[in-house]
Amino acid sequence: MIELYGADWCGDCIRSKRLLTTLGVDFAYLEVDKDDALRDRAIAINGGAQSIPVIVFPDGTHLTEPPDPQLREKLAGLGLIVG
Repeated sequence: MIELYGADWCGDCIRSKRLLTTLGVDFAYLEVDKDDALRDRAIAINGGAQSIPVIVFPDGTHLTEPPDPQLREKLAGLGLIVG
């Protein structure tokens, strides 16, 4: 399952959540501002950077603050959507 580390006040998080939802892609939304362990995990995944959203894919890769076209391309490459 895709994990999206984000916060409700984050515009990029809202945009990425909306795209995943619109495309019908299942994902777990993990609110970093409500759980210190989730925040710390997102920072670790992101190599120490404190940027969100951090989106982790089933293949173990991740994207940070991806624009919609990049996120769509990744999802298509994983076969989660039709390109």
